[in-house]
Amino acid sequence: MARSEFSRLNAAPPPAQSLDTTPLDHALQAGENPVRILRRALRQGDAALRERFDAGAPVEQLVRERAALVDALITRACRLHLQSSGDTLTLVAVGGYGRGELHPCSDIDLLLLIAPGGLEAQRSRIEAFIAFLWDIGLEASHSVRTPEECAAAARADITVATNLMESRLLFGPRQLYAQMRKLTDPPATWPAAEFFSAKFHEQQQRHQKFHDTAYRLEPNIKESPGGLRDIQMIGWVAKRHFGADTLHDLVNHGFITEQEFEILSRGQAFLWKIRFALHYLNRRREDRLLFDAQIKLATRFGYRDTPQSLGVEQFMQEYYRTIKDLGLLNEMLLQSLEEVIIVQTSSADVTPLDGDFTARNGFVHINEPDLFARKPSALLAIFHVLQQHPRLKGIAANTLRALRENLDRIDEQFRSDPANRQLFMTILREPQGVTHELRRMNRYGVLGRYLPAFGAVVGRMQYDLFHTYTVDEHILFVLSNLRRFALSRYDNEFPLCSQIMQALPKPELAYLAALFHDVAKGRGGDHSELGSQDAERFCIDHGLSRYDARLVAWLVQNHLLLSITAQKRDINDPQVLHQFASLVSDQTHLDYLYILTVADVRGTNPELWNSWKASLFQELYRATSAALRHGLENPIDKDELIRETQTAAIHVLNERGFESVAISRIWKNFSEEYFLQHTVDEVIWHTTALAHIDPDQVPLAFLRDQPQRGGTAVCVYSRDDDFIFGRVTAVLSQLGLTVLDARLIPIGSDARLDTYVVLEDDAAPISDPDRLQEIEQVLRREINRHNASPIPVTRRAPRQVRMFATPTRIHFAQDVINRRTVLEISAGDRPGLLSLIGQALKACDVRLHNAKITTVGERAEDVFFVTDTGGGPLDGDDAQSRLRSALLSRIGEAS
Repeated sequence: MARSEFSRLNAAPPPAQSLDTTPLDHALQAGENPVRILRRALRQGDAALRERFDAGAPVEQLVRERAALVDALITRACRLHLQSSGDTLTLVAVGGYGRGELHPCSDIDLLLLIAPGGLEAQRSRIEAFIAFLWDIGLEASHSVRTPEECAAAARADITVATNLMESRLLFGPRQLYAQMRKLTDPPATWPAAEFFSAKFHEQQQRHQKFHDTAYRLEPNIKESPGGLRDIQMIGWVAKRHFGADTLHDLVNHGFITEQEFEILSRGQAFLWKIRFALHYLNRRREDRLLFDAQIKLATRFGYRDTPQSLGVEQFMQEYYRTIKDLGLLNEMLLQSLEEVIIVQTSSADVTPLDGDFTARNGFVHINEPDLFARKPSALLAIFHVLQQHPRLKGIAANTLRALRENLDRIDEQFRSDPANRQLFMTILREPQGVTHELRRMNRYGVLGRYLPAFGAVVGRMQYDLFHTYTVDEHILFVLSNLRRFALSRYDNEFPLCSQIMQALPKPELAYLAALFHDVAKGRGGDHSELGSQDAERFCIDHGLSRYDARLVAWLVQNHLLLSITAQKRDINDPQVLHQFASLVSDQTHLDYLYILTVADVRGTNPELWNSWKASLFQELYRATSAALRHGLENPIDKDELIRETQTAAIHVLNERGFESVAISRIWKNFSEEYFLQHTVDEVIWHTTALAHIDPDQVPLAFLRDQPQRGGTAVCVYSRDDDFIFGRVTAVLSQLGLTVLDARLIPIGSDARLDTYVVLEDDAAPISDPDRLQEIEQVLRREINRHNASPIPVTRRAPRQVRMFATPTRIHFAQDVINRRTVLEISAGDRPGLLSLIGQALKACDVRLHNAKITTVGERAEDVFFVTDTGGGPLDGDDAQSRLRSALLSRIGEAS
């Protein structure tokens, strides 16, 4: 891109190639309807711009040609409505339009400058002019001020000052415009130091709205960190301090290199191209890169699916890497400008750190400009220095520039150097600053160079709702979660995780497992297996013992084991528990795996972490610890578990006045499965409730908050009715509840006691008594409609979920020991899905005993434990085929 085409801060846009104004002027002179003429000209001009955009014309030209097109129409509107206003009215373009940059649906910001006391005389002309612009299709926003009012507004509001700084005269006498500029330019308002501080604070607040990360699933390309607003920020500060007309002037001032200018140029062009396309796609101003737009733009821009990654993932990886580069340049250049504008005016605070580094005004400086070239290990050492001096704000701009220019020195020889390997492990083992410095190393490109496998996933996204962040950001969030477990000031967040983490002799092994657990994504093959190989090799190379290296490799290979077991298998089954304990093998492996699992799931999508998962993982951890203490050679017998549960429940019930005869009467029809599936507390709750039930009250629903199980328990006691699952889940879904677990237990030959664990749709427990009463009343009314069809679920799935066409996958497996079939269903999540599955089970005379409900972003991954009406597994092809067809007819086609 030519220099003159980039970020002209106060220059007129070039002539619009898409609009020949001669026919336009002839038509106006001929007396045709001006609204019709200018509206047609706008429509034809925009059509020509779109055609050129589709043909691949540089977007840098198109945004200026769009501004020139609008200029042509507005100036002609001025001749029609403002020509007779004399020297008391001037029209000025401000903001982005003032810069001469307009996307198809960008805001058209106008300032009508009037002479003092001239508003009343001009009011009717102004109103007619603005109405005319809207009539021809230009939705302009405007303000009307005198030059003095502009100055007052600019002094009061940094945003107004910024808009006026980018103003451009469109029509009317220049003297009013010149007067306004004189009153609002430095030093009249916002001296450079104050302007910088205010704009920098404004940027920090804006970044905080996006959680200080641009690596979310649906980024805002303008306002997110590294977005277009960050580029504009550099331009604003440069203009205010240097009077720069272009960002390239910063090269002349020595604050930016040609290479950095090219990165800014290419980055802005890429983001402009996306924004231009978004406006056309949505037919309105849109800066959010939503899921449906990501797919369409990836296709439009020529990205194609490969065996390793989708085209949309390739497109978004380029986007994330672009904003990473732009965000870094924003940080570096603003820091450089801060040193000139603010720091140089104060007394220097200089502190030697060691022979290579010095702290100056809170930032690390290299003592010699060629340090990184002469001593490449300093590329790692600087981060260790920052760890040791946590009060330092960061790396000085010139030092950061030197670091970036020497990144290619982190090569295979560098990575093989024992001193560098030891230094990296020292950084991991430091008691403070581990996550902070690893994040900084990633931001500056050092981590991806030192760990090439990590570098390959920088900016890589997965096109789904489950993985909220790019892979590199996710890995660093997992590390951050582990670090919080290690610090006692966060003990109240996850007490068990903190207790385990702080007792580990080598916490760095957990950090290494986190670093490698997802680095192999996108390579093809099993990322856990490939990452495990990378991790073991890295650990051996970095001096870890064979045992420690194998432990890290095992954690990487099995980092999904605990999560999958807890969420998809029946962990109340002693056989399942014994199998899991055998795979874990000892308490050390279990401890590391548990904290890694919690950190991983929370770092994948914080919105999908809830109290239910927390309790489920903790339940599996404690049960496995008990099994390991008991000895793998002595698996826990189910009869022993049942006796323990019954004994503990009887003890409490006796204390509450229940006689053993009454307990036996209630329990006489309770099966072994009931006592295996329920905790002691639940058995006590059910027994107490059933003791006071009048037979005429059945069916009955009762609820209670169950914090130890991570949600609200909904218990339904009814006559035997295989259709009740479909009816109950339909009610719960229609009420906006999320079902997390379902245990459906026959009580004798003609009754059943079913327990559901639910949360509100936002993953919150149900605490409002009125809400609990509402759920109970609706449930009682519905379950009294014996064998009736479920109520229709009219709630719609969220917008993001509807954007995905998730295929339905159905898998059958046999649980031979328990004589039942395990039915796994993966399908697009939406309200009423469980009810539809229940209807299919009823239609095929299949009995449901237990359900594990898991939502993975836009996808439901549910497991159902079923039998035929005789209590046996669905072991015939005909039975499975019939059920598969019934499911597909209700919930969608399989892939």
